[in-house]
Amino acid sequence: MQTKVPKSDPQQEVASKELHRRVRLRLLRMHYESGVGHLGGNLSALDLLLTLHHRVMEKDDLFVLSKGHAAGALYVTLWSLGRLSEEELLQFHRDRTRLAGHPQADAIPEILFATGSLGHGLGLSVGLGLGKRLRGQPGRIFCLMSDGEWNEGSSWESLIFLAHHRLAAVVPIIDLNGLQGFGATTEVADLGSLADKLRSFGLQVREIDGHDPEAIRRALQVDTPTRPTAVVARTIKGHGVSFMENRMEWHYLPLSAEQYALAVEEAKRL
Repeated sequence: MQTKVPKSDPQQEVASKELHRRVRLRLLRMHYESGVGHLGGNLSALDLLLTLHHRVMEKDDLFVLSKGHAAGALYVTLWSLGRLSEEELLQFHRDRTRLAGHPQADAIPEILFATGSLGHGLGLSVGLGLGKRLRGQPGRIFCLMSDGEWNEGSSWESLIFLAHHRLAAVVPIIDLNGLQGFGATTEVADLGSLADKLRSFGLQVREIDGHDPEAIRRALQVDTPTRPTAVVARTIKGHGVSFMENRMEWHYLPLSAEQYALAVEEAKRL
């Protein structure tokens, strides 16, 4: 039986839009000032991270960032919650920082594991889910994955374990932006419909627009206690910056001063 999702609040929607705009601008500034790339995948994941942390997660819930190259989006999300300071964001990617280019273990309480080598996050999440079940503990485990990491066999092994043990507390969220480090996912290793494959393992799958906060909230707030659920979020790599959108090179490139100025102007209008 599903829990009824509260209706959207127009005032909250306006506040959410302003939040997403403010945090997107801070993400761009942080990467520009640090001279760091990986912005494309950070921008595809940012709306998912903000909605999840601000409007869905409760005190007993846990989060695993399997796509560790989106660490910047996670850091600015934690900053928006008051869990990281402005001074700490200025140390992003610097020597001896807590805010490394990929999340590191034992640096920030909300970051449970070091991630970056793709394909490990779901296995860690199902371990947490099994542990909660054995201990009778409440809460869910949300795992944000990239679509490219489904090329990894470890992701499928974890899915088999998740489905077999019916770990409904574990919720994989796939950032389906269609691009990975060496090109389009359909060119590197075409998996066809990932949603259909997840359904074939017995999961309930919700396919959504990964840049629509209300759609994200509705998909994640519904609780299905006896059946595992996955959310497949259709996103755009480099979302909100026209010269980055759907361009593979923005998996890597840092921003020049001219590009940063243009990106800021476009992000303000979203």
